[in-house]
Amino acid sequence: MDISYILNHLGEDREEYYGAVAPPIFQSVNFCFKSVSEMREKLTRELETPFYTRGYNPTVAILRKKLAALEGAEDALVFSSGSAAVAAAITSVAKAGDHIVCVQKPYSWTNTLISKYLAKYGVTHTFADGGEAKNIEKAIQENTKLIYLESPNSLTFEVQDIEAITTIAKSKGIVTIVDNSYNSPINQQPIAMGADIVVHSGTKYLSGHSDVVAGVVCSSHAGIMKMMAEEYMTIGGVISPHDAGLILRGLRTLELRVNRSAETALKVSGFLQKHPKIRKLYYPMAANNPQLELAKKQMKQGGGLLSIVLNTENEQQVERFCDSLKRFLMATSWGGYESLVFPLCALAASKSFENPLPFNMVRLYIGLEDADLLIEDLRQALDKME
Repeated sequence: MDISYILNHLGEDREEYYGAVAPPIFQSVNFCFKSVSEMREKLTRELETPFYTRGYNPTVAILRKKLAALEGAEDALVFSSGSAAVAAAITSVAKAGDHIVCVQKPYSWTNTLISKYLAKYGVTHTFADGGEAKNIEKAIQENTKLIYLESPNSLTFEVQDIEAITTIAKSKGIVTIVDNSYNSPINQQPIAMGADIVVHSGTKYLSGHSDVVAGVVCSSHAGIMKMMAEEYMTIGGVISPHDAGLILRGLRTLELRVNRSAETALKVSGFLQKHPKIRKLYYPMAANNPQLELAKKQMKQGGGLLSIVLNTENEQQVERFCDSLKRFLMATSWGGYESLVFPLCALAASKSFENPLPFNMVRLYIGLEDADLLIEDLRQALDKME
């Protein structure tokens, strides 16, 4: 199936839904039946037919089909947040006594889940440098059941060799999960490279309008049915039909938005890489990135996220740069149409997690604005640094 068909047609039975161009939102908790026998029959298929929306909802079902197809997976589940999706995927594999190998510097709440929450239940872990597959292999223990990757990973965007690592994992009977939020399925498909499970923060590119919090898990149909019957239904971190409808709307323009963001980010990264007030640039497709060839092999293009380390030891200068930006909103998250700036020095106020990265690092998300305007804004803000 081509991307256009998936985004605009797959799963949408327009004849059944009165010819509606936009997918209908079934904002209903439950579904009724004409007889006890019909209800009994539907209850035996609660996870694959409308019975109770926590288990199955027609709007969510349309979204699941599209997301699975985009990732080249057999099936998908949609959760109420990216963290819920990550937690369900990991706990569907790991149990007490098991060991997890996780890439270094994962997303903060993934780190918390693995290092603190699961540790309470007897799941051990090792954080390994994913820059080379051999580092992941060395971290494997006899009781390792899961390898968790983010490629590229959070904030510093190192790339892992997904195909090499999944080959090692399969030879040892270990499950691999890849967080593909940075790339979206437009730029990378880990399942085609051997990954067993792919997770997303649907809040980001998949939604694309900064108005939905959601998470996605893509895998085999058997794996998804097992996860649905256990983690999904039991813990209950399900998405609402209305939010599913908003993501379906966002998917219409997914390819256009991802491509625009990536093209602009490449231009912006070129400007930043040469600027004397930038000490270091973190971007997978940067010309001086030592992992550039691997990034090109796995990814169709770079994403819209990049990080910079400002050439200053003065935190006030970092704040002056960020405060001087006019076209970048100061906010967390990313993946919408607006460009964002996220100064890591602000994390000192957070009690949720520790920040091991330098105070003069700033993450930028490049949205859908004109590249020249964003570059000029960055230039004038850098000029204001002493």
